[in-house]
Amino acid sequence: MITTRKIIFICAILSGHSVFASEKPLIRLGVLAFGTVNWELAAMQQGQMMETEQYQLKVTKMANPQAGKIALQSGAVDMIVADWIWVSRQRTQGKDYTFYPYSNTTGALLVAKNSAIKQLQDLKDKKLAIAGGELDKNSLLLQALMQKQRQQEIFASVEKVYGAPPLLSQQMTRKRVDALLTYWHYAARMEADGYRVIMTGSDILQGLGIKLSVPSIGYVFDRSWANNNKAAVQAFLQNTRLTKDRLCADDAVWQSIKPLTRAKTEQVNQLLRQRYCAGRVLSWGEKEQQAAVRIYQYLKGVSAQRLTGAAETIQEGTFW
Repeated sequence: MITTRKIIFICAILSGHSVFASEKPLIRLGVLAFGTVNWELAAMQQGQMMETEQYQLKVTKMANPQAGKIALQSGAVDMIVADWIWVSRQRTQGKDYTFYPYSNTTGALLVAKNSAIKQLQDLKDKKLAIAGGELDKNSLLLQALMQKQRQQEIFASVEKVYGAPPLLSQQMTRKRVDALLTYWHYAARMEADGYRVIMTGSDILQGLGIKLSVPSIGYVFDRSWANNNKAAVQAFLQNTRLTKDRLCADDAVWQSIKPLTRAKTEQVNQLLRQRYCAGRVLSWGEKEQQAAVRIYQYLKGVSAQRLTGAAETIQEGTFW
């Protein structure tokens, strides 16, 4: 016979389980609607990693990078993908944001297969399309390299055309520009179509004396929030690394997300996979972070503080 006391006890247990279940941390992630992070998220969903014992993941699609930053600042999401330069600058303004690396993949400088441009000095008086705005990091670092090589007059002679990557790819194919500096996945598509890579972002860093791979983009979130949900955040970040490895090691997993890559040919598909996998962050520690400090100094100087702000160096706490 079930007594009233037993019923109350059972209800208390069930209520306790309900509260425990509802306390599983929710990670609200904001990502670009057409960004490459979606490849990873699709594979995570197939691997049943969107909800685990440690966390629940809710994904919100953003129209552009600025929308993601606004969503994080307003508290609409807990995490976005952005660069550590922005994180450091936000920390100078009192924000407690921090950065965990996502990818080492960099963009590239391309020309047509039969172009007379073979090296940087051949850019003199040419028209260069640059993905992003005037403060695009690839462009600033290219300028820093040309200054180091005493080619600043050549860089000044170049006519710069700024715009969105898809539009600039069209300008290149229509021969309205002589060279294109663009993001890695757009560069991979152009390369697959026969365009020639003059220099990658990694090559630019090598020319500046920075030998280590330093990821420019990563997951960005509030440090206090992350510390309060450390097990959930660590489990999520570990699953993103495992998913990258699965995409690179398992052909079936990569083929399952192939529609998202919008690869029109198998050559494009393979090159996208190759570049994506080359961007895995295999080492992230004090040496890489010191290299980031050197990159910061170049960006600060070339942009006249417009990108970095007035802070002399990367703010403490920028890297999680």
